[in-house]
Amino acid sequence: MTAYYRPLVQHGSTRPTGAVSLAGQPLWFTHAEKLSRTETPVIVTAEDVPHEALDLLTRPRADIAGLAMNQPQIMGILNSTPDSFSDGGLHNSVEAALSAAEQMEAHGATILDIGGESTRPGASFVPEGEEIARTQPVIEAIRANTTALISIDTRKANVARAAWDTGAGLINDVSGFTFDPQLAPFCAEVDAPVCVMHMQGDPSSMQDDPQYDDVLLDVYDFLAGQVAKLEQLGLTRDRIVVDPGIGFGKTLDHNLTLLRNLSLFHGLGCPVLLGVSRKGFIGQIGQEPRKDARGPGSIAVALSGISQGAQIVRVHDVVETAQALRLWAAVR
Repeated sequence: MTAYYRPLVQHGSTRPTGAVSLAGQPLWFTHAEKLSRTETPVIVTAEDVPHEALDLLTRPRADIAGLAMNQPQIMGILNSTPDSFSDGGLHNSVEAALSAAEQMEAHGATILDIGGESTRPGASFVPEGEEIARTQPVIEAIRANTTALISIDTRKANVARAAWDTGAGLINDVSGFTFDPQLAPFCAEVDAPVCVMHMQGDPSSMQDDPQYDDVLLDVYDFLAGQVAKLEQLGLTRDRIVVDPGIGFGKTLDHNLTLLRNLSLFHGLGCPVLLGVSRKGFIGQIGQEPRKDARGPGSIAVALSGISQGAQIVRVHDVVETAQALRLWAAVR
């Protein structure tokens, strides 16, 4: 029987005997939920978690491209696309994209995630030449005018190579390195920090009828397998970020299950990225059909994830998220 351990994360300066730190952060836990595919979940003490599993949950995470992973980092979303679900068409020109990037950095974003292919539900495939034409000039301008870490949001090796050569420092693949077989070897070749995301299916069809045996454990096992494959290629675990892929081939219930149990993913021994900004389930639960009016709901879910130890939150509303994060830290 394979066992999984979800730390029951707490915070505060008064820590009881037996408390252990979560991934080198100020957060801590004394107990964990032991999960499996065949037995009823039970609560165990931290000292009853097997040594190897406990080590992965507690060991401090290495910096990612110079950014500390013992505190939350804000990744600003900047899509140079005509059809992204929320900001499509807003940053089509290099000048508009650079202006948005500079504002995001000034207001607290330490990572800028540049995308040239929409991955919204129902989105069409973009040829790599067009994707490069959309992203490379933007990355070049941002690299020349900001100090933020630039992430390229792509599934394609040639797009990643062009972005890396222009100044990107993180490869963020929504397919979890399943789309282009050349992408993972390229990342290993240049020792690039990467983000591995889970997505069931393809953007064009992923929301048609997503099915799982156990969404939490299925997503965990997929990410564990992809991390292992990247390690076999030569990328060390401290170069890898994991993302459960909220909204990518998931129903409302799937999303909520992953969010309630997000701390489980620290068992992979990697920083956790959470991307929920303005997504459909926030509009559904928050009763807000307008995508650009979902900031409050997006921030609420982001803070919930940070309370479970998420190291990176990917957001559209940088100013508002940074303000909320400062208040969360002050009252924590």
